[in-house]
Amino acid sequence: MSENIHTGQVSEKLSTGRVSAEVSNGRVGLLQASALYVAAVLGTGILVLPALAATTAGAASILSVVAVLLLSIPLAGTFAALASRFPDSGGVASYVRRALGETAARMAGYWFFFGVSVGTPVVAILGASYVVSIFGGSREVVVAVAILLLIPPFISNAFGLRVSGVVQLVLTGLLVVIVVLVVVLASPAADATNFTPFMPHGWAGVGAAVSLFVWAFAGWEAVTHIAGEFRNPRRTIPLATAIAIVVVGAAYLALQVVTVGVLGSDRAFSVVPLIDLVAVSVPDVGPAIVAAIAAVVAVGVLNAYVPAFANLAASLGRDGHLPSWLAKGAEPGSVPRRALVLVSVITLTYFGIAASQGFDLTPFILIHTSSMVAVYVVGSLAAVRLLDRFTAGWWMAVASVVLTLGLLVLAGTHLLVPAALAVVAIVVTVIKKRKNNA
Repeated sequence: MSENIHTGQVSEKLSTGRVSAEVSNGRVGLLQASALYVAAVLGTGILVLPALAATTAGAASILSVVAVLLLSIPLAGTFAALASRFPDSGGVASYVRRALGETAARMAGYWFFFGVSVGTPVVAILGASYVVSIFGGSREVVVAVAILLLIPPFISNAFGLRVSGVVQLVLTGLLVVIVVLVVVLASPAADATNFTPFMPHGWAGVGAAVSLFVWAFAGWEAVTHIAGEFRNPRRTIPLATAIAIVVVGAAYLALQVVTVGVLGSDRAFSVVPLIDLVAVSVPDVGPAIVAAIAAVVAVGVLNAYVPAFANLAASLGRDGHLPSWLAKGAEPGSVPRRALVLVSVITLTYFGIAASQGFDLTPFILIHTSSMVAVYVVGSLAAVRLLDRFTAGWWMAVASVVLTLGLLVLAGTHLLVPAALAVVAIVVTVIKKRKNNA
């Protein structure tokens, strides 16, 4: 198979993508789609980032939230435009194949499946650490709770998005309610003096806080892998994206204002800063609220990412980038159970590696984020080629290319793992070409 896609082939596939988007009879409606987006983007960052940003930038960390929220709009809009026009279980890899060829698509697929998925056990461990730190327990208890948090997403997704989508709607609803509850309970203890000086660490501190919140607003690419399951993707995906931007932005902005107002920025935060926040006003029920937040956040994020990884694995099997036996379930409306088993095996493998390293999560987080940046770069480049020029989506794609290239520079040496996966993709291409020519 040729590694280059000619203009005529691209035009044909673009046309096919638009038709399939318009006539898709998926099962996921606007509410469930919005819930998936909110869970994928809001993430575990709400457990730690508001406190870290307050320490880094003081009250000006509020500006950092606003800045990153505005900067995330082009990226969110880019992937919404792609997913709504070309719904496919391959997600970003399928867009890259259309625009940049098979080898680049294989790279994007490997980056997301093997690189971004490194963060799966991190989510479970962070959630478990929060829960256990509240009620007390050893490292063994953290491991047990983390495994318990991993189980529900795999079970619900084994029954398909009809079940997991409903579960996600409930989880996201609970998450929003809990965030609102924390803000309402903690805000009476806010002190206006905590907002002065407003910028104790200058613009450098604001910039550092921005870099923290970049990861809080990442995750727009995850739902692209299940876009084919949405009813009327051309309408549902843009609306769900807009709802998620508003909900996620409001949640982080409210938590940041309350964190600064109640706790200030010159104190030493514990490893579970949300406890510090709610304990000021409600010391008795605060720990239970935080435990609920940690558990709901972890399970919700996993429930959004697990089907993304499974659908991608099935599409990679379908397209010849992974063994073909994984392809079953890649078509819209099907459940990729074989791929789901593979995802569970990889998750447990990464979990075991993390355990052997004493649960030092930093390397896993860096691999996860650098792989995600690599996916964002090629996805944005593909969008520039695929979307109609000078439309709103195309301009957002252009802006996304500039933004993601900047993130790529910031990733630096952490791009070694994505680079290694890119080499593997090239080697697979060479092997396949030799087999085809034999």
